[in-house]
Amino acid sequence: MRISVRPLFLLSAIAIGLCASSESRAQSLRNNFESIVKEYLSAHPDEIGQIARDYFVKHPEVLQDLLAEMLKKPSGQTAAPANADAGAAEKSARVKNNAAAIFNSTHQTTFGDPNGDATLVEFFDYNCGFCKRALTDMLDLIRDNPKLKVVLKEMPILGPGSVEAARVAIAVRMQDGGGAKSLDFHRRLLGGRGRADKDVALAAARDAGLDMTRIETDMASDEVQATLAESLQLARTLSINGTPGYVIGNSIISGAAGYNVLKARLAESTP
Repeated sequence: MRISVRPLFLLSAIAIGLCASSESRAQSLRNNFESIVKEYLSAHPDEIGQIARDYFVKHPEVLQDLLAEMLKKPSGQTAAPANADAGAAEKSARVKNNAAAIFNSTHQTTFGDPNGDATLVEFFDYNCGFCKRALTDMLDLIRDNPKLKVVLKEMPILGPGSVEAARVAIAVRMQDGGGAKSLDFHRRLLGGRGRADKDVALAAARDAGLDMTRIETDMASDEVQATLAESLQLARTLSINGTPGYVIGNSIISGAAGYNVLKARLAESTP
């Protein structure tokens, strides 16, 4: 399909119009351009939709950011909550009330020391660009702290491909239980380039040496749906609206905070 450059030209024209020196002239230009854009959008919805789709496929992290902002900031909200401490206390209470499901659920992948002194819980999506960059943080933390327990919670919010990849990942966990093959699979899929989907995830599982017949069988099990349902419900309960999202101790950390921040929080949470 041939994509017209006219929408891009229109957007550039709007920017030029808004930079006009005269306020009245700028308003007039703004009105004219808005009218032109509305007419074009109405007449070419499929073309605009294709442009948007192509962009978000190439840059899924942008869509993630938009969704996260929409979820965490209600319409019309312009200021931060009046009592930030109260908000932090509420989040801490939610973590405590759901501690069993967050830290010790049977529906989760666990790396590192299962009885570790400190625990890092990560909600992630295999198509999340920030999660991909944060993979190194997790691996470095495991390397530097033999007593660290890492819990992974699938949170596939970036489209059907993410859901398919998560289903394969759960089947991998059912077979290997957080062992070497499971970690190899996770590194291959999250660290790989391009979009993750069922085929890409199955290829990663095959390369990691897993039993592919069993993977296909386990993907159809009730455990897969139960795992996804629990993870997404926990994310909603904890107000984790984007990936990656972390839980350390009684604290919730939004976004790819980085190795140093995560290490410091883990040290604070260690008895």
